[in-house]
Amino acid sequence: MSYHHLALAAKDMKAIHAFYEGVMGFELVKVEIAPVMGGGWGKHFFYRMDGDDSRFIAFWELMDTPGEGEYKFDLNEAAGTPQGTNHYSFAVDTPEELVGWREKWNAAGLDVLEIDHNWCHSVYTRDPNGNMVEFCLTTGSFTDADRRRALAALDESEMNPSPPPAMMKQWLAKDA
Repeated sequence: MSYHHLALAAKDMKAIHAFYEGVMGFELVKVEIAPVMGGGWGKHFFYRMDGDDSRFIAFWELMDTPGEGEYKFDLNEAAGTPQGTNHYSFAVDTPEELVGWREKWNAAGLDVLEIDHNWCHSVYTRDPNGNMVEFCLTTGSFTDADRRRALAALDESEMNPSPPPAMMKQWLAKDA
């Protein structure tokens, strides 16, 4: 089984387009315009990732829908969870790609958080909806001990912290 698309509502579709096509390099390839469940209608925009016609990120621009002025577009704000909890991550294959995304985001005026989690290395920023977007490079392999720890954590009620990140740095756009 593989991933096909993630669909999210857009607070400002033109800003979403500028970010996901202009900054992220995902190509807008399709729109579906139709009534939506519960009333109103929407434009469902599909952005192709990496030229792959089987992987997309999609955004709804909703029109005349009930409660329209009350929507929360930041996933964490909508769920009432701490910032950064809900986020989406895209894979990179090399350390150079990861640095490239950090530099590209900074050049686009975006602040970037970089974290070496000891098994993966990530850069994070926010999209126009306020959602955290990540690029991640897996740098380690998983062991039987990792699996045992993960399984044990399912039943733990006390905090048993993982080792701290090897590195954490904020890259501000104004410093780029």
